Formats: sequence, structure tokens, C-alpha cells
Amino acid sequence: MAAVVVGALLCISCWVSLYFILCILNGSRSCEWNCRLVTLAHGILAVCITGYIGYVDGPWPFTYPEGPVMLAHHTMSILGILLTLWLGESGIESCAVLFGSEITNPLLQARWFLKQTGRYRTLTGDVVDVLFVLLFVLMRVFVGGTMLYCELISPRPRFFIKCGGVAMYALSWVFMVDIVRFAIRKRKSWHKQKTDQQETVAANGHEGKKD
Repeated sequence: MAAVVVGALLCISCWVSLYFILCILNGSRSCEWNCRLVTLAHGILAVCITGYIGYVDGPWPFTYPEGPVMLAHHTMSILGILLTLWLGESGIESCAVLFGSEITNPLLQARWFLKQTGRYRTLTGDVVDVLFVLLFVLMRVFVGGTMLYCELISPRPRFFIKCGGVAMYALSWVFMVDIVRFAIRKRKSWHKQKTDQQETVAANGHEGKKD
């Protein structure tokens, strides 16, 4: 347990140090800008590590379900990871859950950077939003649902761990409500933009005929 505490403190120190280094080297940007860079790096690293552990190194998370999952996206994820370390089991499911949760994080950060640089209302911004919605639905609902099913039918995970899996999946559906609302607003925005462009083209054509 002491090694776990030391490792956690070392990781925190590294991320904090990276933030302050960025603030020094990138002083022309705001503190949030540098914080988002750290978050972006953390998200990419988490996806790479958990993706390798869960889907390359193994064991395959759909064949050998064990794991504790988050009850809430941030606070409960920390408790879930600590529980995994304390029990010494279910690590593969935790990595799979983190992979599914963090895979959309780089897109969220890219969206923020596009807004800050005035490039959000472009084709790039639309692509980022579409990819975010598709990845969220795919990983949180379909892949997450499949893994939850494997976990529930397996005799290996403990009962309270299965309860955590159900809670995490339920939380994903709560997030889905916001995602659906966002997708509806985005669709209305695209439709309005297209209508405005058609009206502008029609008006310009009408004026040209008068001339």
C-alpha cells in the first residue's frame, strides 16, 4: 500500500510540474490554456495506456470481467481506482472503463482550443463535435453495455463491484440526455446556417437580375 501512495504522489507531482513548466514556457497564454494542455496530455496518455492494457496486453475485458467502476465521472472514479488497488483485483475492467471514458477527452479539449482561437464555427469544429457524439454513444452505451452484461453474468466479480458497474452505466445514460440535447441544438444550428446561406444566395441572385 505504501508503494501505491508513493506512486500516486509521484504522478501528481509530475502533472503539477508539467503545468508550471507550461506556464513558464507558454506565459503568453492563460492559466486555463496551460491547464487544458495538461488535461489533453493526460487524456491521450490515459487512452493509450488503458487501451494497450485492456485490448492488447490483456486479458480481454469481455472474456474475463472482474471490475470496479466509477459511480460518478470524476470523484467516484478516484474511489473506484483506489478500491481496485486495495483489493488487488479487477484492474483490467478499470482500465477498460477509463479507456472508454477518456477516449472523448481529447476531443473535448480540442473543442475548447478551437473556441479560444475562433475556429470552432468551422468544418473542423463540426468534425470534432460529430466525432465526440459518435465516440460517446459507441463507447459509453454500446461497448459499455456489452462489458456490463459480461460482468453481470460472470461469477467472478463481487456483488458490490457489479453494483458499481450498473451505477456507472446508469450515469452514462444520464450524460446521454445532455449529449442528445447538444446534438439537437447542433442540428438546428446547422439547419439555420444552411437556410441563411440559401436566403443570402437567393437575395444576391435577385439583386443581380435587377441590375
